Amino acid sequence: GGGEVSAAPRARQPRPKGRGRELTYWLLTRYTALALFVLALAHYTVTHFVYDSSMQTAEWIKQVRWNSLAARFVDWSMLVIVMIHSSLGMRTVVQDYVKGRAQDVVLGLLYILTATLITLGSHVVLTLPLT
Repeated sequence: GGGEVSAAPRARQPRPKGRGRELTYWLLTRYTALALFVLALAHYTVTHFVYDSSMQTAEWIKQVRWNSLAARFVDWSMLVIVMIHSSLGMRTVVQDYVKGRAQDVVLGLLYILTATLITLGSHVVLTLPLT
């Protein structure tokens, strides 16, 4: 009858068969999600428990936080992993809703945008002078 709720679990993207590119993307999506979970918790802990968040201005970030190569590496890692993870997610959406030649064009633009944003973000993180 109408209005019944299915007890079936929500559909999830099944693991691709074989050892090809799709399996690599599938695994990379999961590994980047796990890495982001850990990095986000670490970032939150440092931001709100290690340092007083009321003291954190742009100048403080430049003088204290980003004066540490370790902090820069963590922030850069988070940037790169976020971009890869979000790009993989958008790739799935594009494959679901865009077909034919348009899919190739949109995916190409997605990859160019991802590479550009990683490059620009890396430039900022790596070239900000240490004080």
